[in-house]
Amino acid sequence: MRRTLIPACAVVAALSATVLLAPTASATGKPKGDNGNVKIHDSKTGEELHKNEPKVCTFYIDSFKFDGAQKVTWHIEAWAVNDLDKGTTVKEGSLTLDGSGHERTEDMTLATGQYKLFWNFDNENGKAKHKVFKTKCAPGEEPTKPGEEPTKPGEEPTKPGEEPTKPGEEPGSSPSPTAPGAGEQSTGGNGDVKDEDGNLAETGSSAPVGIIAAVAVALAGVGGFLVTRRRKAAQG
Repeated sequence: MRRTLIPACAVVAALSATVLLAPTASATGKPKGDNGNVKIHDSKTGEELHKNEPKVCTFYIDSFKFDGAQKVTWHIEAWAVNDLDKGTTVKEGSLTLDGSGHERTEDMTLATGQYKLFWNFDNENGKAKHKVFKTKCAPGEEPTKPGEEPTKPGEEPTKPGEEPTKPGEEPGSSPSPTAPGAGEQSTGGNGDVKDEDGNLAETGSSAPVGIIAAVAVALAGVGGFLVTRRRKAAQG
C-alpha cells in the first residue's frame, strides 16, 4: 500500500510545479519570436499592402505582424553595382512598432545601385531580417523628397516659395507688365503721349509745338498790322 502512494505523490508534485511555473514564464513579457516580415515599398505603394518591391526609385521600409511594441534598429548597406564598397552603411535608423507589430519608415532615396536591408529587433531568435533591392529612377524622373512635388522632363526643379518655370522661360524671371502702372505715361491713339491724368505730357510732341508756332505767327501778324496803321495815321 505504501509503494502505491509514493508514485501518486510524485505525480501530484510535478503537476503542481507546472501550474506554478507557467505564469512566471509568461509574465516575463518576452516576444514570441521572429514572427514578422519586412518589405521594401515604392513611395506610392500603400503601407497596408504586404507585397515586396525590389526595384524602386523613392521608397520606404514597411513591417508587418511582428510582436507588439517591439523596438527595431535597421540599416542599409551598399551591396553591388555602385561606387561604394560592399558593406558600406548608407542609411540607418530605429523605430518602435505599434500594438499590431506594424510600422514604416519615412520615404528615402539612394543613388542607382544594389543594396541590402538589415532589420534587427528585440529578442530575435536568429539573424536579422534582410532584403536585397535595387534603386533606379526612370529617365527624366528625379527622386523626390518628402513634401516635394516631382519634376517633369524639361522642367527645372523649384525652390521653396518660387513659382514653377515653364518651358523656354528663365528660372526666376517674371512676365513683363502689360498695362501701365502708377506714375507711367500712356500713348494716345494719335501718337500723343499723355500723363496719368490724361493731359499732354511735355515730351516734345509735334502737336503742341505746331499749336505754339501757329499762335506765334498770328501774334506777329497782328503786331505788324498795328505798326503799319500807326505810321499811316502819323503821316495823315
